[in-house]
Amino acid sequence: ILSCEPEDHKLSLKDYNRAVEFLPGNIQKKIYNLDVRPNWIEDSISFWYKTNTSSGTTFRVVYLDSMKKIQAFDHTRLADSLQVFFDEEIDAQDLQIEKIKYAFDDSIEFTFRQRTFTLYKNTYELREIKDKAENAADKSEILSPDGNWLAYIKEHNLYIKSAKSGIVIQLSSDGGKDYDYANYYGWGDVIRGENGSRKENFRIDWSPDSKRIYTTITDFRTASKMYLLDWSIDSLYRPDLLYYYRASPGDTNLVYQVPVIFDIESGRMIKIDMEPKAHFNLPDLRWATNGKFLYGRNWHRGYKKLDFIEIDPSNGNIRVVGTDSSKTNIEIMYSIFKYSEKTNKVFFSSERSGWNMLYRMDWKTGKIIQITNGSYFIKDLEYLDEENEIIYFSAAGKETDLNPYLQFLYKVNFDGSELRLLTPEDANHMVDFSLDGRFIVDNYSKLDQPTISVLRNVFDGKVLLEIDKTDISSALDNGWQTPVSFKVKASDDKTDIYGALWLPSNLDRWKSYPVIDNSYTGPHTSVYPKSFNQVVYGSEKQSLAELGFIIMVVDGRGSAMRSKEFHDYSYGRLGFNLQDHIAAIEQLAEMYSWMDKSRVGIYGHSAGGYDAAHALLQYPDFYKVAVSSSADHDHRMEKAWWPEMYMGWPVDSQYHQQSNITMAGNLKGKLLITHGGIDENVNPSATFKLAEALIKADKDFDMLILPGMRHGYNGVHREYFTKRKWNYFVENLQGAEPLWDFEF
Repeated sequence: ILSCEPEDHKLSLKDYNRAVEFLPGNIQKKIYNLDVRPNWIEDSISFWYKTNTSSGTTFRVVYLDSMKKIQAFDHTRLADSLQVFFDEEIDAQDLQIEKIKYAFDDSIEFTFRQRTFTLYKNTYELREIKDKAENAADKSEILSPDGNWLAYIKEHNLYIKSAKSGIVIQLSSDGGKDYDYANYYGWGDVIRGENGSRKENFRIDWSPDSKRIYTTITDFRTASKMYLLDWSIDSLYRPDLLYYYRASPGDTNLVYQVPVIFDIESGRMIKIDMEPKAHFNLPDLRWATNGKFLYGRNWHRGYKKLDFIEIDPSNGNIRVVGTDSSKTNIEIMYSIFKYSEKTNKVFFSSERSGWNMLYRMDWKTGKIIQITNGSYFIKDLEYLDEENEIIYFSAAGKETDLNPYLQFLYKVNFDGSELRLLTPEDANHMVDFSLDGRFIVDNYSKLDQPTISVLRNVFDGKVLLEIDKTDISSALDNGWQTPVSFKVKASDDKTDIYGALWLPSNLDRWKSYPVIDNSYTGPHTSVYPKSFNQVVYGSEKQSLAELGFIIMVVDGRGSAMRSKEFHDYSYGRLGFNLQDHIAAIEQLAEMYSWMDKSRVGIYGHSAGGYDAAHALLQYPDFYKVAVSSSADHDHRMEKAWWPEMYMGWPVDSQYHQQSNITMAGNLKGKLLITHGGIDENVNPSATFKLAEALIKADKDFDMLILPGMRHGYNGVHREYFTKRKWNYFVENLQGAEPLWDFEF
């Protein structure tokens, strides 16, 4: 019988150094040919890609006509040529080249350090294209497709001028402060100073025939501000005031967008026949190629109803072609919409059958036909072959007896016939189609199977060429390892749920280790690491495991990519998502004696930060230690769209009951709450409000504010937070003496 008693665990500098060595940025340097991300070359059946090898960064070209793979250029000769322009030594093995464009006269155009060059491969002569970057950066004027008109904004109004004569026509005249034409509200628009100027975000859509412009009026007149204080500027000795506009759930005092159309010939403005839209659910409209109408999707607030609409640009009238609805919500993150103008049909996804399936709608009549049918999840429409009426789509869960999160590629006819699997290997398949739709680059892998990158044909998925294979030998030689997959039952004792465990590389199976739940129960995603890429980029979990912990991730009910019933478990009850996590840990502890379920910690960021604090407040007898970073502790203080989709709209009592702030008096364990001081995504006010509630409840807790950080932490701030997080668990969950003086 193995002992499950907690062991005295002394940590050394060697343990911390090993943990640092396995951080994502470090382990990626020891893993080669991780995947192939093709950049297709126009007017050619070939592509280039960049990869990391044992010799450094390498650029390669694959020619599909000959099925050959060659190095794109001589790195040493190119580095020598670049030195002339930069007057410094350029590392040939670390060429950070971007935006490569091939020409047919054996020349390559590329960008290096924000300067654009042409390389002549015969001589390795370089010529700088000086005016290209300047032209690309100038987006203050947008040329019409026929080249006759330039549109621009001035003093809150929209203008056009003739590209030939320079004659100016003012299209709008009632624009003014806080009422802007064609100047949309950007998600990250933060204004410095109470009377600061908003960033200009000029956006219009010319109709393909150049006869009309579609744009929006952005109306701030009733919008409320969200404030931040930036204490991080070295030259200032008082905080700098920042503000932005971001609606919270249920708000009506928000930024509104008014969709409008301008007729160029008459100069007339046509208002589209819809109420002003909240800035977070503007319809995604686009022009038909003949310019005769606009089409797209229009979500109703609360995301329970979605209309497929067509707009007559001559009068702004709307025709609702079709509708999708749900008693809970229509998931926006996996919503597919593709209009085939050649066939006058729309292809969209819906969970109306209980699973996310593909449907076809006749755009003229609105008649809807279900194309796929079954108990699996359509992930994306990868390619539409209008000529042969074939749909290529990725889906998970269709292949029985395999992990339901693994993604495969299929094809099916427009009428739903001849459904065929194209990527049969038991792995997760990430695909990219060639420009002509004849070939597929497929990167397939699993959490414990390194990536194999192949070229396939689209007819039957036959492998034509193995492009690359991930090499992890160097990482393994350094002691790195992949996580362990598991399947257990949810707390209902019948639903299968899936997750993964990261174990210390020096695991002693006769000892007992604390368990740490790395949680993110956001219903718009899943956390199971289905691809090898996710394991490598998420290797910070292996780092923490090296300090003597078992790290777990699990997708309980309420997360995405399963059935609608599975997904709806979390609707209106995000605070209960951890029940399946507890069930998973209890079952795993029965399976593995080295997992100590009496010492369970949890950490997470953003929605995962809510989970971490909530775990100690709702389940204080199970979870003992939590690190909660940048959390939305009360969904009433969050950005509106996310809670309105997953908690419901209008706002009801569930918001209050599931708030970490209202539950502050339940705290028993050790809690560290952190936040970036200028986080405009999840405003730090909720973290301060939770701190106030904990103080009033006389609770012992710890708090860390990173004054100059936004929602994500980077640089030395990320390193500092990582130290604090690691040591918080080492000291409070493991009972060991933490170290501080180690280097990243």
